Amino acid sequence: MSVNNNNPSKWKADIVRSVDLYNSWFMEFAPKAFRETRVATAIQVEKALNYSNNLLNVTPDLLKAHPEVLPILRMSTCPPIARDRLIGLSGVSKNLVINMEDITDPRMPPRMALEQLNCELLKICQTIIKMAGPDIFVWLNRRENATAQEISRAATIIADRLCGAVSDPIIRNTQEKRQLATIEKWLKIRGYRKLDNSKFDKMEAGTFSFRTNVPVGMADNEKIKVNIPVDVLIMPLAAAKNEMPLLIEAKSAGDFANVNKRRKEEAQKMSQLRNTYGSKIRLILFLCGYFDSGYLGYEAAEGIDWVWEHRIEDMQLLGL
Repeated sequence: MSVNNNNPSKWKADIVRSVDLYNSWFMEFAPKAFRETRVATAIQVEKALNYSNNLLNVTPDLLKAHPEVLPILRMSTCPPIARDRLIGLSGVSKNLVINMEDITDPRMPPRMALEQLNCELLKICQTIIKMAGPDIFVWLNRRENATAQEISRAATIIADRLCGAVSDPIIRNTQEKRQLATIEKWLKIRGYRKLDNSKFDKMEAGTFSFRTNVPVGMADNEKIKVNIPVDVLIMPLAAAKNEMPLLIEAKSAGDFANVNKRRKEEAQKMSQLRNTYGSKIRLILFLCGYFDSGYLGYEAAEGIDWVWEHRIEDMQLLGL
């Protein structure tokens, strides 16, 4: 049963309400989320400065022990260096930098030869040292050690740069947490139980889970499986034997332009799921924010339906 993708006459009014809901949330909570992240980031920057002896000891050994400091070091230069720019200036492999800046697991590339690793880390260090901002790190060209006030000031500047560079992800991650909390509250009121660890094909009726991997076959070889993460999996209370859970992707957006760049992501995910599990698999979008008729029409044409957060009661129409 379709919920919203077959009712284009209602789209315009829903778009307006969705934009209003997002803007109300943004005005009230986004600044707080940004401030909290900025404070936490400043603490991380101070740790990085401590590891590097206030930027006086930027070495390959430092990067091996603390690969997570690389984004901080990039923001310590004049001008700040983007990730790809660092790769180009240093002449190092993209794989090295991507591994070091992995959000969940900063590390050295496990298969890179030690000699090559040391050589490339040294190149990164030389680039950072050469371009370190003298107006931020005022102690670099003098004999006196940095004062506590100077270190704190430098950490704040770098934290502002980092937060400015990742402000959109900060807001998006905070919004996603809020959306998942909204879904969780709605489900628990109706008797659903949350699973902390679950498998796609092992869920019991009346349960749900967040950020669960679903295995799908590769396009060129169905025997090879890869995992795709799905925000929410729900097994209906009245699920029949061997019924597949409902899959939900929580989506929010602060402008119309961005969603039309990302609209193919859901279609690709749906195609992978259908190729693996057939037409009975259901993927629903949970939308809040700037999703215009162009985006909605594209998703509808791909057979993807959605529930608006401002009308979450439509979840009942999904058999929940």
